[in-house]
Amino acid sequence: MAARRVARLSELSAKIAAEGGQADVIEMDVADPESVEAALKGRVFDTVINNAGTTASLPALEHGPAEIDAIIDTNLKGAFHVARIAAKAMIDAGRGGCIVNVASILGTRVASHVSAYAASKEGLIQLTRSLALEWARNGIRVNAICPGYIETDLNREFFATDAGQALIKRVPQRRLGHDPLAAPPDRGPTIRRPGIPGRNS
Repeated sequence: MAARRVARLSELSAKIAAEGGQADVIEMDVADPESVEAALKGRVFDTVINNAGTTASLPALEHGPAEIDAIIDTNLKGAFHVARIAAKAMIDAGRGGCIVNVASILGTRVASHVSAYAASKEGLIQLTRSLALEWARNGIRVNAICPGYIETDLNREFFATDAGQALIKRVPQRRLGHDPLAAPPDRGPTIRRPGIPGRNS
């Protein structure tokens, strides 16, 4: 597991170890190619998940160069940096592998105030297609998943606004997705029904 901020990953690694697993924690900034190479050099991979991401909820005319660069560098170029190094290691090892890029529903549909983010995620989807074609003969599968709206520290304030609430109303379940590794919201009591274990009321 790799990230710029490793405190939360260290907590997760400890939980994994407590259950008999093992997970190394690596400090890495995907937006910095030198950081990626230093963190991943010499490692062998079976599966790589590109999940780093950032965003800015701003009208297009208010996106400054710094915001645009940060979003593209992290969401698109960062995934490319990681995928290239991982794929080379897989090819050198002669074993193939799997690379999963976490894109977004906003890479496939239109929404306002997220132009740089949406562009980065659509770019990631097309990058995934290209890499899948290029590396298929090496036994490397490259796939993208496009989650819907997931509540995180990055977007929690936005989803509390009128615009955010309007987006939630467009979701069939009328709620956001939640990261089980983060602090999940209190959904009240869980109703147990025969054949439907764990369904929430």
